[in-house]
Amino acid sequence: MTSTDPKDALLDAALMHVVFDGWSAETFDAAIRDSGVNPVVAKALCPRGAVDLAVAYHKRGDALMLARFEAEDLSEMRYSERVAALVRFRLEAADDKEAVRRGTTLFALPQYAGTGAELVWGTCDAIWTALGDTSDDVNWYTKRMTLSAVYGSTVLYWLGDESEGHEATWAFLDRRIDNVMSFEKTKARFRNSPVGKMMAGPLGVLSQIRPPRSRNDLPGQSRG
Repeated sequence: MTSTDPKDALLDAALMHVVFDGWSAETFDAAIRDSGVNPVVAKALCPRGAVDLAVAYHKRGDALMLARFEAEDLSEMRYSERVAALVRFRLEAADDKEAVRRGTTLFALPQYAGTGAELVWGTCDAIWTALGDTSDDVNWYTKRMTLSAVYGSTVLYWLGDESEGHEATWAFLDRRIDNVMSFEKTKARFRNSPVGKMMAGPLGVLSQIRPPRSRNDLPGQSRG
């Protein structure tokens, strides 16, 4: 793949080396050499070197997921099936499993764990937003937290899956999504139960929590 965007060019060049050297300084140096991007420009675009390229690779996958979602007709699917379809689109957008494996290892390191969590949250936020989520209270956060857990566990399962067409992964994903839907139904039953109605007052403070105005506005706000 070739690109006129220098960061894309760096990323494309880096992917040839990640399988051998991971998202490392060696990979970043090789990407600069192979792409022909000026080293000063490369370091300005990626202050953390290959770490920033790993971030760019993840975000490229998110963009591909959303593009596929726009191109496909999911209108006949149930809501839970559409959630699962988007997670599947996201995994299938990763054309290099080893790059994902190396990225998972990188973002498990303490100094980059926050970045990794932010990326997963961003993916799940993109999924809910694409599906038209209108949550305007604490549910905005709980939906993304729950899907982040599903997404993270599915990625780990997918990395070790050697079944034909990753069918075992998609079955695993369906089970996890079913669990999420069951949890949402349980929450609804609790709210309508005598105990839930009794707790409506104390829990009412949660209804004051509002989503962030933008992705850069976390953790959000409360309505006071």
